[in-house]
Amino acid sequence: MEHAKSLLPAGKKWKLVWNDEFDGTELDMTKWSFRYHILQKRQMCLTDETASLDGKGNLVLSLMEKDGHYYCSQIQTGENYMDRPGQEFEKDGFAWPIDKFSEPKFMHKYGYYEIRCKLQTQEGWWSAFWLQSPVIGCCPNPEVAGVEVDIMESFRRDNTVSHNNHWGGYAADHKCAGSGDIPLEDTPDGYHTFGLEWTPDEYIYYVDGKETWRCSEAVSRREQFILVSTECMGYRWVDVLTGELQESSDKPAESLKKAVLPDAFIVDYVRVYDEVKD
Repeated sequence: MEHAKSLLPAGKKWKLVWNDEFDGTELDMTKWSFRYHILQKRQMCLTDETASLDGKGNLVLSLMEKDGHYYCSQIQTGENYMDRPGQEFEKDGFAWPIDKFSEPKFMHKYGYYEIRCKLQTQEGWWSAFWLQSPVIGCCPNPEVAGVEVDIMESFRRDNTVSHNNHWGGYAADHKCAGSGDIPLEDTPDGYHTFGLEWTPDEYIYYVDGKETWRCSEAVSRREQFILVSTECMGYRWVDVLTGELQESSDKPAESLKKAVLPDAFIVDYVRVYDEVKD
């Protein structure tokens, strides 16, 4: 199948080192696995039932409603300790309180990362294209522990996205930086291209081939894995839009209940390039 060309940063030579064009009829599980847990706890809204290929070269991450609850999917090329369910300590011996790890399917450091996708249309759930470290938060130094690099997050249906970085783990040492809202221009087919150039010194973000933000505050120097994700609002203790605590984490947000289905986050491709230096 023929896919759109990448919008590579100008002035440099690039070599494709990893990609998924989502051709065929089934997701390539040699490249991806599903995420079910967040912070070692089973996330109620995450499933593998809402991810499919449409046979036309697209990954389709759909929103599903069943018995008053809503479900969606996240796929990733690696994992960290927060992907594993917590285990109980043994009374009469030591037991590592994290389940068995799996080998990563793809991790990489530096280069240019790109997705071409069509955003969801309904409120109440969000999509993202991002990188995460397998050991994020293991120490205060982001060069060693890694950085959550949110290349694209689409929270609202106001024709904007944002770029965000997180480091220092997700507790008392957490730090972050963000671009603020980045407006999107209309495209003929509704697809947009989001890219990240990761160098040893900074992150450079692109939307539809145009640079939109740079961040050099904290830069990972370790290999990280890729995630393409959707998530339903209301199923966390913290509201992702306001940062405020919620009364519960087991019911959909009011905005999600108003969603008109079907709705989906559609991905044309994911590609990773290395810079070729003379």
